[in-house]
Amino acid sequence: MTPTDILNRHIHAFNARDIDALMALFAPTAEWITGQSRIVGKHELREFFAGAFAELLPTLEVRTVLEAPDRVACEIAERLTHDGATRVFNIAGFYTISDGRIVAAKIYREGSAELD
Repeated sequence: MTPTDILNRHIHAFNARDIDALMALFAPTAEWITGQSRIVGKHELREFFAGAFAELLPTLEVRTVLEAPDRVACEIAERLTHDGATRVFNIAGFYTISDGRIVAAKIYREGSAELD
């Protein structure tokens, strides 16, 4: 599988809110950085994504993908619900892939990753 294949599976599982399929794409010690948050390991990642799914009802739409042998960078539109309002953010995501798993991701949301 290419890094883009892994990204597409990640987006599909995320949008389906399929936490088990999503976790299957991460290495055991994967690191996820967004805003001021640093989440490490599948246990923390499961809690992080489950909370986002329950609170924000997010969906992602990939707009642009750039691939290297062990990395993928992408532009994503994120639609979510916060304080009863639907909001759309542009996101830049940088994923490192090893052995068919996400080992690290840095996610930058337009404006701020922290919702007030």
